[in-house]
Amino acid sequence: MLSRLFTCLSLLVSLSVHAAENITVFAAASMTDALDEIAQRYEQETSVKIKRSYASSSVLARQIAQGAPADLFISANTRWMDYLVEQNAVEPDSVAPLVRNELVMVVPSSEPVPQVNFTSASDILKLLQGTRLAVGDPKHVPAGIYTQQALEALGMWQPLMPVLARANNVRSALLWVERGEARAGVVYRTDAIVSDKVAVISTFPSSSHDAIEYPVAIVTGKSQNETTQDFYDYLKTKEAKQVFRSYGFLVE
Repeated sequence: MLSRLFTCLSLLVSLSVHAAENITVFAAASMTDALDEIAQRYEQETSVKIKRSYASSSVLARQIAQGAPADLFISANTRWMDYLVEQNAVEPDSVAPLVRNELVMVVPSSEPVPQVNFTSASDILKLLQGTRLAVGDPKHVPAGIYTQQALEALGMWQPLMPVLARANNVRSALLWVERGEARAGVVYRTDAIVSDKVAVISTFPSSSHDAIEYPVAIVTGKSQNETTQDFYDYLKTKEAKQVFRSYGFLVE
C-alpha cells in the first residue's frame, strides 16, 4: 500500500515537471520563420517543448485577453500589447522591445520587376492590371495599419483604397502575391526575405508610418514558471538576436 502511494506521488511529481517544461508562445505571423528556428535551437539545448501559435497580433491579443493558454506574447506593434496591459492580461514589468521591421512593396518574382514610381498611385494602379493590392486588413492587422499610415502620408490612400485585398494577417497577403492573385502587395521586409516567389520593388520611408516595433511580454500569472522566464530571457540573447537578424529583423 505504501509503495503504491510512493509510486503515485512520483508520477504526480513527474507530470508536474513535464508540464513545467512545455510552454506556449503566441506570436505575430511575421515572426514564424525566425521564431521557429529560435525555438528549435532552444529545444535542442534544454529538451523543453516550445509550442507556437501564429496569427495576426490582434487575433492573438484578443484570445489572450479571453484566457487562452499562452505563456508569452510577441506582438507586431505596441498597440495590441498596450491593450493587453490595460486588460491586465500580461505582466506590465515584462513588456520589452524585441525587434523592429520595415514595410515594403512586393511583386511576383516570376515576372520582370517593373520600374514603378513608388509615390504615384496611378502607376501602382497600372501595375495591378485589374487585380488588387494585397495588404493586411487595416482595421486590425498591424501590417495593414502601418500600410494605411504610409499610403495616407504619401497621398495614395484614397485612390488605392478601392483596390485593396485585405488579408487577416500579413502572411496571407504575401501568399496572394506569391500565387499571382494580386500583382503587388505590402508586407514586412522579413516576409519578403523568406519567399523566393516575390521581389521587393520599394521600401516605404520609415517617416511615413509608426515605428514597426515588436514587444514581448509574459502573460499574467505565468512569471513564476521558470521555463517561461528562461525562454523570455533567451529571446534577448546574442544567439537569438543573430537568428532574428538573419531573417531581416532589425535588432539593437
